Amino acid sequence: MRGRRGDRMTINIQEHMAINVCPGPIRPIRQISDYFPRRGPGPEGGGGGYRETSAGLAPLALAPPAALLGATTPEDGAEMDSYDSDETTALGMLEFDLLYDQASCTLHCTILRAKGLKPMDFNGLADPYVKLHLLPGACKANKLKTKTQRNTLNPVWNEDLTYSGITDDDIIHKVLRISVCDEDKLSHNEFIGEIRVPLRRLKPSQKKHFNICLERQVPLASPSSMSAALRGISCYLKELEQVEQGPGLLEERGRILLSLSYSSRRQGLLVGIVRCAHLAAMDVNGYSDPYVKTYLRPDVDKKSKHKTCVKKKTLNPEFNEEFFYEMELSALATKTLEVTVWDYDIGKSNDFIGGVSLGPGARGEAQKHWGACLQQPDRVLERWHTLTSELPPAAGALPSA
Repeated sequence: MRGRRGDRMTINIQEHMAINVCPGPIRPIRQISDYFPRRGPGPEGGGGGYRETSAGLAPLALAPPAALLGATTPEDGAEMDSYDSDETTALGMLEFDLLYDQASCTLHCTILRAKGLKPMDFNGLADPYVKLHLLPGACKANKLKTKTQRNTLNPVWNEDLTYSGITDDDIIHKVLRISVCDEDKLSHNEFIGEIRVPLRRLKPSQKKHFNICLERQVPLASPSSMSAALRGISCYLKELEQVEQGPGLLEERGRILLSLSYSSRRQGLLVGIVRCAHLAAMDVNGYSDPYVKTYLRPDVDKKSKHKTCVKKKTLNPEFNEEFFYEMELSALATKTLEVTVWDYDIGKSNDFIGGVSLGPGARGEAQKHWGACLQQPDRVLERWHTLTSELPPAAGALPSA
């Protein structure tokens, strides 16, 4: 449409919108009611010019995406472009309970339910299960797992998972990692989300309830950066490694539950090898074939050796075996009980997993346990002890069989 020079060109609304929108970037319209008059009841709503409408109509072009979906718009002067979707709630919520039993050195984890999990399968559902890990520590050694719930985004488990051998030091330094995954029989299982709970948030003998949004996976430290002495330990929190490298923290190779009792009637020491927990994996399959050896040092006649049976393919073996050392109580006060855990291998030398020494020269819990045994005859005393990768000096010269 052409006009004479000097005349104002008249453009209808359709042409005006096309000029503003195409080509080039979209330009906001200051007042949409200038072009679409508001028609409603009342003398001012029946008709009239383009500028007769109320100025209170919100400009559609400047509204945030939430307004288009019926969501509440930001108030109190918040900027329109500050709106963003909450990505964490898209992964779902997990509800669970934690209880630290200080008397029995156990951590009870009750996985209750999940809600609104992210769909992982083609049918819009998932086959979720929950995995637990204690960090830092060996992956397979402290892994616990629930059953899989099929075809649901709101699974209910109500399962109790228990960690044994948990000490007050663990409560201070360790973190519980709770992962929700989707089981897939035809390919690798898929990660949905995770939660990490520092155990220092727990109080002894007080159950704590959690209902938390799942978060995206946080990368772990690479196992390739670890020394050869840490073989089998491949799941550490990077920040804990850097900040909390206390004495023996990264040398931990598992736990062992020992019972000691001096029998006045039999005139000797009764040593019970109850169980081990969270042992380091020494075999390529991610497990070990552990057994336990005990010596009473100094051993001039080399007759103090005792050995348990071998437990195949496990990192949490249960032995429940007892050994007896005939000896006067006064002589026992000068002795040291050496306990070592080994991985049995066929056709080659057995691998040393970890050990602990109890005696007058020991430290910490080992010294307390030994002293209590000597001071309280005829009483069975059970305690958990930390296995370290430092081979006791006398054990280095011993045959590994």
